[in-house]
This record gives sequence, structure tokens and C-alpha cells, in this order.
Amino acid sequence: MSKTVFTQVGYSLDALVKLIELGTIGLPNIQRPFVWNNAKVRDLFDSMYRGYPVGYLLLWRNGLPDDRPIGTDAKQTPPQLVIVDGQQRLTSLYAVVRGIPVVRKNYDTEQIFIAFNLWGSRGEVGSPRSRDRGRALRPFVITITIPTLSVII
Repeated sequence: MSKTVFTQVGYSLDALVKLIELGTIGLPNIQRPFVWNNAKVRDLFDSMYRGYPVGYLLLWRNGLPDDRPIGTDAKQTPPQLVIVDGQQRLTSLYAVVRGIPVVRKNYDTEQIFIAFNLWGSRGEVGSPRSRDRGRALRPFVITITIPTLSVII
């Protein structure tokens, strides 16, 4: 009889964000920097708003000393779980929900602003120009309920 080597867990977005915020979920040293452009981040939120599947996240219970945190904010604990698959999605969710800058592939930091067009029922990449025109854009996370995400540990 073979031993189960993984556990499937359902986390709410809020729970995942809190685990990242504390530092419990982080990145392995081998993980590449954040490479998604803002339109890709917008598309992730738009898919979640429409109820489309956004895939699984694969986390590894590791706790190695060279694992690093997600985002540029200070953490309370070193990572105990590291992202093996889903880094771009999870980093996008955390960055937008908490307003934390991401570290780009050139190691510069950038804050991502995603908004929701109330008349068009679609996500948009926010920019100073769209905000200055007085368009009906609301921060995306205020206007949607995000389902539980499946995580494999």
C-alpha cells in the first residue's frame, strides 16, 4: 500500500493572504521573480469574478533558511510553505488585495492597481489617466466575492 504524499486543502483568499502577510507562505530560492504584466493580473481577477477556474496552487512544506517572503513588506515568521506552482497567481492576488508592491524580473518594485468597471462588468488595469477621467472604476477586490482556492501541500 502506498503512502499519500500530498494533502489537498481548500483555503479562502483571505486565509491565503493572511498566511503570506505573516510570512508562513513564501518562495523557494529557486523561484523566478514576478513576471506577469498588469493585464495578466487583471485577467486573473476577471476570471475569478466570472467564476472561471483559476487552477490549483502547489505548496511544499519546506522551511529552508534561504526561502524568501512574497512582497516587499516585513513578515513575522520565515516561510514554512513555499510555492512550487502558482507563484504568479498567488503573488498577484496578494499584491492587489493588500496593495503591496511586487518585485519584477529586473528586481525593481511596482505596485499593481486593478479596478472594476461598474458599467462594463469587467476588470481594467488602473492608470492615472483612467482615474483622472472620472470613469466609474472601483478597486476590484471590493466589488467581488472570491471563492475558495484549492491548494495541494
